[in-house]
Amino acid sequence: MRMGRLPAVAWTMLAGTAGASAWGAEADFAPYVETVPGSSVRFEMVPVPGGTLDATGRPVAVAPFWMGVHEVTWDEYERYRTGKPKPPPATPEGVDAVTRPTPPYADESFGFGKGRQPVISITHHAAMEYARWLSEQTGRTYRLPTEAEWEHACRAGATETGPPGERAWTAGNADDRPHPVARKKPSALGLHDLLGNVAEWTLDRERDAYTTRYPHPVRGGSYEDEPAEATCAARRLSDRWWSRRDPQHPQSIWWHTNATFVGFRLVRPLGEDRGLEGLRSRVTRESP
Repeated sequence: MRMGRLPAVAWTMLAGTAGASAWGAEADFAPYVETVPGSSVRFEMVPVPGGTLDATGRPVAVAPFWMGVHEVTWDEYERYRTGKPKPPPATPEGVDAVTRPTPPYADESFGFGKGRQPVISITHHAAMEYARWLSEQTGRTYRLPTEAEWEHACRAGATETGPPGERAWTAGNADDRPHPVARKKPSALGLHDLLGNVAEWTLDRERDAYTTRYPHPVRGGSYEDEPAEATCAARRLSDRWWSRRDPQHPQSIWWHTNATFVGFRLVRPLGEDRGLEGLRSRVTRESP
């Protein structure tokens, strides 16, 4: 898989007082551990300070948020796919209930195993529905990162010490497979596997993109990419090739049969952007 490259991007941290003024008090903006409802499975979230991402002369303000220390694992995702956690609060009128993935027609782990392995081959729709389910179950807002948030976290935590193989699973060391999360050195922010292992779904720029199956952006490169291609600028858009072996008609909106290199991680905003409130996937079996 070849990941595209974006223009060079610079980032700068916001002053602490400016961040608190713009996005609310940050007294409790600290790492924490969340338990997947209905299970003993836990995952850690770490704070990413706000800042400005400056791409092609167009600075983008990035508000503070928490980000998952590692990619979502099968242990976490299986509780959503097959488990029966606590009943959520009554769904408000006019809000659609969360849906769950349909069974795949083949082994969804493709022989790589589950457990602490990153969940793979799921669609953008499936990742967004998992985040919506987790938000509903915990009472906290979880979602995919925007591209600006993802790249800001990647660049803000970037370190150049040591060989690339110490920080990322790529074609140079991965033996053509994804690996259990958090086996490589973390970034300066405490984030594992942002580069390599599996490319990560992000939110689209256009709100009306959530009614179509393709294209949606993944970032960071994967175990299939050469070390030089797994960078903070690495970006690729999904396409129909990612499901070409799916024999169903219409094809699944939950699984990509040919995207074993794709996974995701979640963020939790310190204060949600009003433009993202209530955002959800509107993809159905009839979607193009």
